[in-house]
Amino acid sequence: MLKKAIKRLKKEEKGFTLIELLAVIVILAVIAVIAVPLIGNIIENTREKSDLATARQIYDAARLWATDSNNGDLGNTDITLATLQGDGFLDAPLYLPSTKDALDPATTIIDVSNEASGNYIILSTGTGTADDVPFTKAEILAQ
Repeated sequence: MLKKAIKRLKKEEKGFTLIELLAVIVILAVIAVIAVPLIGNIIENTREKSDLATARQIYDAARLWATDSNNGDLGNTDITLATLQGDGFLDAPLYLPSTKDALDPATTIIDVSNEASGNYIILSTGTGTADDVPFTKAEILAQ
């Protein structure tokens, strides 16, 4: 008789109780509350860094253009993306990674004449100055 009672108790212990399931759900919810904002911050930082990498690519192409066309002197002439693409230093079209919009070759410039006052490379999608992404020379070279 004791054997039958033990077998019956073992058979009834299959599965999880409601309390155990609720505890697991609460733990998963806490992990999600912590992880979601952290992942959002990582994605935003990646977007900013990818835009900076694009600016660095344009800066390096402008330096190569100056070496090839101007004996290494950037001078005081602003260089447009159209010039760099036209002379074969960059592929066309070039996209702003954070928005996936194509950069406007006419308004994306390396602003050599404005170097002292701040903005050195202005990435523009041509949709207005509010969407322009400016970078200073220090930001570009710090990468």
